Amino acid sequence: MTLALYVPRSSVVHRLPAGLKLLVLAALAVVLFALPTLTAAGVALAGVLAVGLLVARLPVAVLARQARAVRWWLLALLVVHALTTDWRTGTHVALRLLTLVLAAAVVTATTRVNAMVAVVERLCAPLRLVGVRPARVGLAITMALRFIPVLVERADRIREAQAARGGSPRGVRALRTTIAPLLVQVLQMAHDVSEALDARGADDVPPPRRRRSPTPEAS
Repeated sequence: MTLALYVPRSSVVHRLPAGLKLLVLAALAVVLFALPTLTAAGVALAGVLAVGLLVARLPVAVLARQARAVRWWLLALLVVHALTTDWRTGTHVALRLLTLVLAAAVVTATTRVNAMVAVVERLCAPLRLVGVRPARVGLAITMALRFIPVLVERADRIREAQAARGGSPRGVRALRTTIAPLLVQVLQMAHDVSEALDARGADDVPPPRRRRSPTPEAS
């Protein structure tokens, strides 16, 4: 799945606090699973599209790109449920997944990354009592949001290079010929990023502050 990058607009959705938008996204997920009906999923999908396209005024291409990214997952869900349960259940599950993907795309396209990371760090603040560092959690989320689109771009370049060389494998072979070079690039990129973070002291634990002993008063 790809993640929509921030799309600057002067809409009401863009001006809402990041915490509120993340809370609404979580509430939407709960409602979709609490009301397991095809009607509820259809209404939720229509609402997400209305908010994203009409209220937030996002380009259609932004949401269409997210739908294309999960189209094979949606098709797989339909086929699996058609073989194990029925088409109606498969349609409902696929519609629910598509709704959550597009809702997440609306949130990421209308919220700056630093605002979302700040919310996550505030939520993780109580975990300091058990040794969790909220800044490190925020760094991990920032890197995930930044590098997932990079990985998608790298995969597209690999497929374009294969097509330019006259090779257009299909099926399992196409997946294998894309994953192998992509995995090599991912490992190299992870190594470079880890060295850069280590050079900047990102993993250093600050030493505890020592209390200064009171100076004796001059007699």
